[in-house]
Amino acid sequence: MSDAGPAAVDQKTLWNGAAGEAWVRGQDVLDAMLRPFEAMLAEAAARCRGRVLDVGCGTGATTLAVAEAAPEAECAGVDISEPMIAAAVAKAKAAGSSAQFFCADAQDHGFADASIEMIVSRFGVMFFRDPVAAFANLRRAAMAGGRLHVIAWRSADENPFMTTAERAAVKLIPDFPVRKAEGPGQFAFADATHVRGILEAAGWRDVSLMPVDVACEMPEPALRNYLMQMGPLGVVLNRADAETRDRLSTAVRAAFNRYVDGDTVRFDAACWTITARA
Repeated sequence: MSDAGPAAVDQKTLWNGAAGEAWVRGQDVLDAMLRPFEAMLAEAAARCRGRVLDVGCGTGATTLAVAEAAPEAECAGVDISEPMIAAAVAKAKAAGSSAQFFCADAQDHGFADASIEMIVSRFGVMFFRDPVAAFANLRRAAMAGGRLHVIAWRSADENPFMTTAERAAVKLIPDFPVRKAEGPGQFAFADATHVRGILEAAGWRDVSLMPVDVACEMPEPALRNYLMQMGPLGVVLNRADAETRDRLSTAVRAAFNRYVDGDTVRFDAACWTITARA
């Protein structure tokens, strides 16, 4: 997610524009939906006494949870998105948390060498332009024996909820943008062998990927805004006129009926828990 290169420019533009603003608007729903993962990372970091870094921290929920679970640690969150970092700072202030946040590209930010006890991330590490360079930079920032503990999505095929909107929309929009499987993007870490190769090439050791399937949910009234604002469909609808937005949102919403259980939307999230040591 460096400034250099087309993919990096796209990511920085995306997360400082429509995608970042959508996350800020929907942060309460999204944080509640992903809270099980936040809890996993907070538990993993609970015994830390040194510096903990949350990479791709978004609007800060995981960083704040880690800071609460590890009160003796010095917790910080980094993200490329200025609007999301601003929301995280406001959230920390409201909560009276000591967690700190800063806007930077973790791929090439000048972290203090060998100073971080643990690096965590909730779905924030799949967007690097050069993942080997990014994880090498993070490894240099970790102290000897420092731990990496991140969560990433497995494949799109294993996460049909996450691709329902675009699969429905592509039938209605002939030139709908198709995700690139190799990333950067949500499913860039789908292949375990590929991820292991990235981390080992970056100097991490004792690399482990464990599959985890987690039940997630959101209130049904929040579903329409979610599908209209998030992912590739959200980017397309952000540029569409009101009539097109209404027509598409109605058609795409029907594709989610199988996930609706009364007033609640339920789905399983297929992910990796990825750990390693510096």
